[in-house]
Amino acid sequence: MHILFCRHGESEANVARVISNRDLPHHLTAEGRRQAARLAAWLCAWTPQRVLTSPVPRAVETAEIISGQLGLPCEIAPALREYDCGVLEGRGDEEAWALHRALPEEWRAGRHDRRLPGGESLNDVRARFVPFVEGLVARHRGLPGGLVLVGHGGLYRWMLPEVLRGVDAAAFEAHGLGYAGCWVAELTDGGLECVAWRDEE
Repeated sequence: MHILFCRHGESEANVARVISNRDLPHHLTAEGRRQAARLAAWLCAWTPQRVLTSPVPRAVETAEIISGQLGLPCEIAPALREYDCGVLEGRGDEEAWALHRALPEEWRAGRHDRRLPGGESLNDVRARFVPFVEGLVARHRGLPGGLVLVGHGGLYRWMLPEVLRGVDAAAFEAHGLGYAGCWVAELTDGGLECVAWRDEE
């Protein structure tokens, strides 16, 4: 069994540098759609059986391209959404980005309950993501093929070290996760272990 943690393709929000982690209608760019198609072709080798996606539009569009190209069912999974930035949603000014950059510094310093007003703390994100992945493992253990999860760079940067054996912040920094990138985890006796990765950029 493999779980394939994929990031969405490039979106209009990424290009415009707008914080868009809920449901603002920022679609994939033309390049983002091409990235998603190339990712779908790469995923074939892992014999995926199902696609689950964040409800954020750029992730949904990426998942629809993957599921359509591979002929797989696609399902919305709220646990895969990007961490909520609260009052910064929809903003792209420098003050907003400065606040956005400051929050991860708080988390790196161990202050995992810190959040932006109206947003999520690291503990909030952990509480939705880790049980979701554990549930997938429990339900699909021993089944052939892979599960494709389409999510976000910020989510994976913080949460993959929580669920993948041998993956820490340094490993993530070394390999990154560009648009339409993917980290592949294999279920072993010791848990989920990263066995491959793909970086589009």
